[in-house]
Amino acid sequence: MNRIGIDLGGTKIEARLFAPGGEELCRQRVATPRNYTGTISEIERLVMAMEAKYGAARVGLAHPGSISPETGLMRNANSVWLNGRPFREDLSARLDRPVRTANDANCFALSEARDGAGRGAGVVFGVIVGTGVGGGIVAGGQLINGTQAIAGEWGHIPLPWPQQDELDPPGCWCGKTGCLETWLSGPGLAACHARAHGGALTANEVFLAARDGDAAAIESVARHGERMARGLAVVINILDPDVIVLGGGVSNADGLIERINRTLPAWLFSDICRTRVVRHHHGDASGVRGAAWLWDDDGAAL
Repeated sequence: MNRIGIDLGGTKIEARLFAPGGEELCRQRVATPRNYTGTISEIERLVMAMEAKYGAARVGLAHPGSISPETGLMRNANSVWLNGRPFREDLSARLDRPVRTANDANCFALSEARDGAGRGAGVVFGVIVGTGVGGGIVAGGQLINGTQAIAGEWGHIPLPWPQQDELDPPGCWCGKTGCLETWLSGPGLAACHARAHGGALTANEVFLAARDGDAAAIESVARHGERMARGLAVVINILDPDVIVLGGGVSNADGLIERINRTLPAWLFSDICRTRVVRHHHGDASGVRGAAWLWDDDGAAL
């Protein structure tokens, strides 16, 4: 049966329809309504339009935040109108069928593990570094959700081995301080640069200034890569994955992968570093592709 993958973001909803073998048949992108009922109605409209042309399909959806296994309610979504709502249950009722859902970083990891930059690897850790920082784990082709449904939430551990100038860490929206997201995300990098050097550059402007030889930007970019390596070293010490795949807008910065791979071995509890840190293969499409692959070929949930 065909699959529809949906990537629900804060500003856009993207849907793609895939044939059983993975061939993309069509795609559509619309603005995300900034309210709960409108979001569900827009998803229903996209699904109905695709099925009217191509027939019935299984539906998988990537979303921000996670659904509590205790209450069934959405939590921790930056699309705040979803929080505290039985989103999966309501969407399944509206579409009159089971709908598989997962965190967007988990869907990214699943897509890249299946046929992307992590293809063929036993254990893949997928990382999204953009406006926020998230992660997902795929082992043996299976998405690891975890007992609390928070497996891979790498962005909300503290920056490890803090240096002298990191001992007064910034606050995080989650209520804690010093989370990796506050250091490594695009806004986090911009804030770090402003604290150290002044100004109000965006992360992309910092990367561009570094490329053009600006000394302050070069220093900020180097520190960012070194902090990224420290954060990933903790993941490797615990999970020991074959591959770490980086996605999100920050992952596209020139030289970031090289800076991480060069710095990473010094922070590992190991005499070797065989884990490969690589850039994504499917880019922005990984969320919607991973959502479609939440169903396996027999119709069971992965």
